Amino acid sequence: MRYLLALLLTIGLATAQPAPATDTTRTRDVIYQKRDGFALTMDVFKPAKPNGAAIIKIISGGWNSNHNGIGDGGWTKAGYTTFVVVHGSQPRFHIDEIVPDVQRAVRFVRANAASYGIDPDKIGVTGGSAGGHLSLMLAVKGAAGNPKAPDPVDRASSVVNAVACYYPPTDFISWINENDGLNGVGPLATRKPAFGPKLDTPEGMLAMGKALSPINFISKAQPPIYIVQGDNDVLVHFTQALRFQAKSAAAGATCEVLIREGAGHGGWKEMGEDNLRMTEWFDLHLLGKQPARPFNNGVSKLPSTIPAKK
Repeated sequence: MRYLLALLLTIGLATAQPAPATDTTRTRDVIYQKRDGFALTMDVFKPAKPNGAAIIKIISGGWNSNHNGIGDGGWTKAGYTTFVVVHGSQPRFHIDEIVPDVQRAVRFVRANAASYGIDPDKIGVTGGSAGGHLSLMLAVKGAAGNPKAPDPVDRASSVVNAVACYYPPTDFISWINENDGLNGVGPLATRKPAFGPKLDTPEGMLAMGKALSPINFISKAQPPIYIVQGDNDVLVHFTQALRFQAKSAAAGATCEVLIREGAGHGGWKEMGEDNLRMTEWFDLHLLGKQPARPFNNGVSKLPSTIPAKK
């Protein structure tokens, strides 16, 4: 059963991925981090007519990341220079180590912005499932660089300027109901290797659950966030997105949620439409380009019925 859930979580990451345009250039295996004898890499896709902005696409399903089937996600067709990031995978690396990986990737892109022909203040991030979770962690935990760091990459900020993601976990402590994540529900129980041995004690579980839940770090300063979520998702309950949106709104931050009725963990027929809408989100918040259909900074569609709790 756990194998099936892991497989579904990985499959859920494989959202509609248009082939890159034929005039896109690809640079493979750019090293953005070296540690513990590992080299972490990203592939860079550059369109023939770049718009000066960047999309960081995080490859992650169940906090596993690999180079199989890497694509630009169609972002180059809209002019975005796209950085497809592979992070250290669990169980070798735990989520509290993976978050600094993706923060380092943002720092690398920003530190090398001039070389890639992008504006360092026009960086968006996207991902699905675990990749969505990491996108939100970047949104709420971005930080200034260390001006005294010997590595110039570490002097750059890890702040991102906009987020659009699919079905992200947002709250490990309260997965569906309050504090149920501490009592055998959700990833703290089903994905323990991803969190590591700190989960072996109640105190460690609580600390890790809080530290890695994006919902706990929401602030008015976070970048604009767009989330697409199915209301029939058996891996990430749709209330994860709704509670994140509600708390963001209360903080005065921009966050919009689109609920796809009847949709599960990826693969629904409207996903191509949703990808285009995400492009419009980045166009608006990175380029100042107004969409034909305005965003409303709220919940775009509420489920007509609430599915049974899984």
